[in-house]
Amino acid sequence: MAGHLNVAEAPQPPACRVLFRNRRSRWVSVSAIALAALSLAAGAPAQDWPQFRGPERNGVYPGQPTVPPFSSAGPEAVWERPIGAGFSAPIVADGRVVVFHRQGDREVVEALHLGSGERIWEFSYETSYRDDFGFDNGPRAAPVVQKGRVYTFGAQGRLHCIDFETGAKIWSLDTHSEFDVRKGFFGAASTPLVMGGRVLANVGGGNGAGIVALDANSGETLWKATDHEASYSSPVAAQLDGEAVAVFFTREGLAVVEPARGEVLYERRWRSRSNASVNAATPIVAGDFVFLSASYGTGAIAMKLCNRKIEELWSGEGVIDNHYSSCVLHGRTLYGFHGRQEYGQSLRAADLETGEVLWSQDGLRPGSVTRVGDRLLLLLESGELVLAKTSRDKFEEVSRAQLLPRETRAFPAVAGGLLLARDRDTLVCVRLWDR
Repeated sequence: MAGHLNVAEAPQPPACRVLFRNRRSRWVSVSAIALAALSLAAGAPAQDWPQFRGPERNGVYPGQPTVPPFSSAGPEAVWERPIGAGFSAPIVADGRVVVFHRQGDREVVEALHLGSGERIWEFSYETSYRDDFGFDNGPRAAPVVQKGRVYTFGAQGRLHCIDFETGAKIWSLDTHSEFDVRKGFFGAASTPLVMGGRVLANVGGGNGAGIVALDANSGETLWKATDHEASYSSPVAAQLDGEAVAVFFTREGLAVVEPARGEVLYERRWRSRSNASVNAATPIVAGDFVFLSASYGTGAIAMKLCNRKIEELWSGEGVIDNHYSSCVLHGRTLYGFHGRQEYGQSLRAADLETGEVLWSQDGLRPGSVTRVGDRLLLLLESGELVLAKTSRDKFEEVSRAQLLPRETRAFPAVAGGLLLARDRDTLVCVRLWDR
């Protein structure tokens, strides 16, 4: 495990920002505070969706005030094409779609033209991964595009760095062999975070290799930290105490890591007592505030992190307990799916400050939540696309259409007025609004 900094020798961090006031006082919005910090990992134009859950990994598309309604026939179709197996989300960068899937015994990375879906290049390699539960044998983690490179993390734990222009391999690493990783329930599924010239990944290895940092240009191991097993949650970039950090939700719980040296700045156990449990939702970070949520009897927790101390604001089950989906934030309101996927879920809105459930809507299939301006895009497992308002008072559906015919679990991508979504064998591109 990486050593901890001597607090006496460390520079004193600046005074923490005030995020919460007395409940009778006015709420201080944290969105603007967090914007600059979270964009550290993205470094991409607003119209792109270059990594899992968008430019800032928060499920929010910036720069668009609203999404117009669409008919029951659905948004205008631009193109569609067959793809292979997997739950990996498509991403968009510089006019290209990058999709990661499995065909036969190979994991395949493809770059497609955003406007037409035509293939630009393809890169593939052999895999023997088998899902022990029979769900899907394809990759789970989404590609990441940064500085002319594509980074992918296959279900069997193989990390690749690929040239974005040509599709040529730059380097690869078998993390399961390198760091002595157990297979786990559903293979490798946490999308690595690329920041500061490093690839940060929750690989869940032995001998202090729960989280590792690799050189983004060479794949060389730079540091290892924690003994945490791997989760299915993807880390996010943030800024705490005036410095850039990576926020992980591992199988053990919260781990906030300084990316250059691997120093663990904050740790907080947050997991179920059941060995069959998983942590899958992406952390929500806004200023000094961190929100984690999980199912399997775990529940949600809201914390304030400052000066190496963790202040719990509220916690417990029954607010928004995410299973494999993640919440989005609008102002002080969280929107997300609550409950176990196989037992039936409800879409909920909850107050970030207090944990109060504002409303709960049953009758929707499980799915993912993306926010564009003042609208929610719900891509349900049924393949339906639902457009709803970001209301604190009640669930207000605007439009609904059948977008895909089969079970849909991958998160969508939004870029330049287009939405990219996939099921088990089809990738579609539809137009949500005119640019």
